[in-house]
Amino acid sequence: MNFSASSLNFTILPYQEGITPPVTKPNPGFLTDIGEEGMRELLNRFYTCLFESPIKGLFPQEIDVMKDAGQTSADFFIQICGGTPYFNQNRGAPQMGRRHAPFAITPDARLHWIICFEEALQPIINDKQSSEENIQSFWDYINVFSIWMINARA
Repeated sequence: MNFSASSLNFTILPYQEGITPPVTKPNPGFLTDIGEEGMRELLNRFYTCLFESPIKGLFPQEIDVMKDAGQTSADFFIQICGGTPYFNQNRGAPQMGRRHAPFAITPDARLHWIICFEEALQPIINDKQSSEENIQSFWDYINVFSIWMINARA
């Protein structure tokens, strides 16, 4: 890919209580570009960041269990990007709101979560592993998805 001047916009959408903006699945080209292994590496970086973040208490406290959770999440993102439906095959329908209900996900926790995702995406951007259009599409999805997961007040 050739990025002359970056047009990526990683602005974090503001959270407005009671409003769930429409979400659009990422371009399948993102997964095509980075491959399943690239998605698994992305989620490994992401979960490593979460493990060291201020919201680490929401996640498993053992690094091996945390990495396994990252791979389950990778299954979800591979599927949501149009790849093999590993998540459905291994865990059933995503129903992410229900799966996250036991955890108090506040607007502040959401910000830490999405900042870790931005950090995890940096090698893909720096190494130009995907087009800006596909990276932006993935970012736009997780930006809105993260709002949908908020289930608690500050």
